[in-house]
Amino acid sequence: MRRTALLSVAALAVAILLSGCGRKIPYHIEPKYSAADEQFPRTMGSLLGPPIVAGNKVATLVNGDEIFPAMLEAIRSAKKTVNFETFVYWSGTVGNDFTEALCDRAKAGVNVHVIVDFIGASRIDRGYFRRLKDAGVHLHVYHALKFYDITSAHRVNYRTHRKLLIVDGRVGFTGGVGIADEWRGDAQSPKHWRDTHYRVEGPAVAQLQAAFIDNWMETTGGVLHGEEFFPPLEPAGELPAQVFKSSSEGGSDSMQLMYLLSIAAAKSHVRLATAYFVPDRRTIEALLDARRRGVTVQVLLPGKHIDEKIVRSASRAMWGDLLKGGVEIYEYQPTMYHCKLMIVDDRWVSIGSANLDNRSFRLNDEANLNVLDTTFAAEQIAMFEEDLKRSKRVTYAQWKRRPWHVKLGEGMASMLGPQL
Repeated sequence: MRRTALLSVAALAVAILLSGCGRKIPYHIEPKYSAADEQFPRTMGSLLGPPIVAGNKVATLVNGDEIFPAMLEAIRSAKKTVNFETFVYWSGTVGNDFTEALCDRAKAGVNVHVIVDFIGASRIDRGYFRRLKDAGVHLHVYHALKFYDITSAHRVNYRTHRKLLIVDGRVGFTGGVGIADEWRGDAQSPKHWRDTHYRVEGPAVAQLQAAFIDNWMETTGGVLHGEEFFPPLEPAGELPAQVFKSSSEGGSDSMQLMYLLSIAAAKSHVRLATAYFVPDRRTIEALLDARRRGVTVQVLLPGKHIDEKIVRSASRAMWGDLLKGGVEIYEYQPTMYHCKLMIVDDRWVSIGSANLDNRSFRLNDEANLNVLDTTFAAEQIAMFEEDLKRSKRVTYAQWKRRPWHVKLGEGMASMLGPQL
């Protein structure tokens, strides 16, 4: 495991030198309408795509105690197909449970396809891979480093960060959770992370399926199609939803564009929750523009309990203008905070795999579920407010009083921002 991790780090270092940081488009978005305006969903569906489709049901699953049983139950109930894509897939109780469930379904004749990320799965027991393949699971590693292929060193900096599970083409899951023991429990201690995942039924499941097959085609060249993957889907609820995906091979800013359009449509409130917050100047300006329009902007981040200390340092170096401009920044205290959530004006919600950093905006393949509904938004706001109660707000005065050596370390970390 240690050797694999070292190889992964070495591969990433080579990739940084060879591939750069992706192109940056200096978007300027003029606020023209609100999220309540009929033009907003037309723009999000037409300019970005795919269309926002009605008739969906989305269940919110909070922390591992709710998330993992629901996902495993869905896998075990599969009759025809299971498509599963994840960034983190590590050894442990959770990793073993998923491996067993996927193997059992494959042995039962279910067509099981799995994509894991080369970097994200570097801490997996390779015995899991053997078990999956021996059971008949179609397993592929995304952008694996191949020492005999120099082009793979370039590709290794572009990861799949998508978190997708689709069963029989009818039930889908997405959100922030990884397949590892860190996500077990109910965020009751620093060893149990705080995260949210979502179970989806209805027409939007076909869009989740398309996001998975997008990476499957890129990885294998195979095209998964037919009724077992895209069955007729009847309305399952009342939610209008869209699965927005970004593909970053060679550089793509589409995920950032989706965030910027959403923020530009805000008239009263923007709530952002993210595990990794390393905003570029365009994102900072978009949030400050919202503040100048009188919009309340709240950003909820991990505190001292964070798996990537350098990311927190790089993030804090960039808070000055935001805090001075009235953006409220909070740090979650009990444990690692891994949620990814945007709520605009109590009606537009974006949830999924994307963080607010360069890696999600330009280097990773990501997938977010967007929902336009006040009732669903109210549920997410209530959850956000509960998390705020367990957080500490950072003021501009506090930020300015950081010791000189902390400022120096944060400044050095921020130089790595494009790769964090």
